[in-house]
Amino acid sequence: MRVFVTGASGWIGSAVVAELIEAGHDVTGLARSDASAAAVQDAGAEVVRGSLDDLDTLTAAAAAADGVIHTAYIHDFSRMEAAAATDRAVIDTFGNALAGSDRPLVVTTGTGVLQPGRPVNEDDRHDPSTPGHPRRDNETLAFGLADRGVRTSIIRPAPSVHGSGDHGFVARLVQIARERGVSGYVGDGANRWAAVHRLDAAHLYRLALEQAPAGSVYHAVGEQGVATRDIAEVIARHLDLPLVSVNPDQATDHFGWLGAFFSWDAPASNALTRERLGWEPTHQGLIADLEAGSYFEPAGQTA
Repeated sequence: MRVFVTGASGWIGSAVVAELIEAGHDVTGLARSDASAAAVQDAGAEVVRGSLDDLDTLTAAAAAADGVIHTAYIHDFSRMEAAAATDRAVIDTFGNALAGSDRPLVVTTGTGVLQPGRPVNEDDRHDPSTPGHPRRDNETLAFGLADRGVRTSIIRPAPSVHGSGDHGFVARLVQIARERGVSGYVGDGANRWAAVHRLDAAHLYRLALEQAPAGSVYHAVGEQGVATRDIAEVIARHLDLPLVSVNPDQATDHFGWLGAFFSWDAPASNALTRERLGWEPTHQGLIADLEAGSYFEPAGQTA
């Protein structure tokens, strides 16, 4: 299958590209910069130069492909509405390009788009009457494409997609601990983050591309919920720093933009994903990944 991948040089997307190529697929990957283009090419994929704003380029790349995996997203937490709007335009563009073809389109959102506080499952849908992440409306758009002859599926990755080389939420927590001189958690630290290893997530994307029926949802979740205090404890031990509780009212002051996310209780189930696609996470969990030490090595020295 010839597969077009957005975010092909990104944290999840680069792992997806490798997974697809290993399985025998031909891959084209979107690349905005020279560095990204080189990374995509070095991975063995063909490069399509452009950005998420280049809708004509995206249309042509999708039309030429047997399937599309959309992992790219503008993670600008100061412009969340604008980032979600860009993502909706991309999904709509892919829908128009693939309409009536029954070709697969795998779209990315996140388990965090749903109301936190309980283990969400794959059949849960957002309640439009309650506040939430603006990206959740993109799921509604993606579901609608199934009625237009697009084999759309949605992957909701866990808040923490971890592994060696991670520059996301957990890596930022390590950086904050170094800057503050303490490793903090919010309140009693009992709130939970779902987590998944990057390589397990990549395998799920391939299975969805190959097998998922239209309108399906899957959770890239290896662990339903890791207590945030447990995360902070490992960071404290490896950096030889005090472990402290941060008052919820002070979370943003202490953690910056990450404060709201680290305060979430956001567990998520993977039971239906495992049942429906036969996906089984095989890589180590978040705490074991932290214990392995790569998160605490100087930049450029991780494997």
